[in-house]
Amino acid sequence: MLNLERLRPDHADALLAFERANRAWFARTVPDRGDAYFAEFPARHAALLAEQDSGVCRFHVVLDAAGAVLGRVNLVDIADGTAELGYRVGEHAVGRGVATTAVAHLCRLASSDYALTSLTAVTTLDNLASRAVLTRNGFTVVAELTLDDRPGLRFSRSLTDGRPSE
Repeated sequence: MLNLERLRPDHADALLAFERANRAWFARTVPDRGDAYFAEFPARHAALLAEQDSGVCRFHVVLDAAGAVLGRVNLVDIADGTAELGYRVGEHAVGRGVATTAVAHLCRLASSDYALTSLTAVTTLDNLASRAVLTRNGFTVVAELTLDDRPGLRFSRSLTDGRPSE
């Protein structure tokens, strides 16, 4: 069973441990956050909470039944009924449906609790797992783009099409 919790101040230590433990794993498919991210984590966490309080972003942690962080799933740049979805799952949780389930849950929240009508997401062309998560959750490719000098895709999903999230 997965739990999706909105980011809170008391998530800081567990989230930092999760990011450190998975740093090399994440760097295989997305740009590394850099040493400053880890050195300045308390300030970064506080800034994310302030952004969330302002209403322009919604950050969430994905927890297992015991409360351990399995991943993150976020909505950023919320405006005019839309937001960009971003997510990451730790290496030990890959292949267990964690990302697909977490994204489905966030799509429901985006519609019901956050009153959003559509979401976008981007991923690199070679990130087949991320592309599969998006497709399973009703996202479709709407554009090709470049992400950090790598070919990528932009996806979109309507939250008002009557399609239930998986």
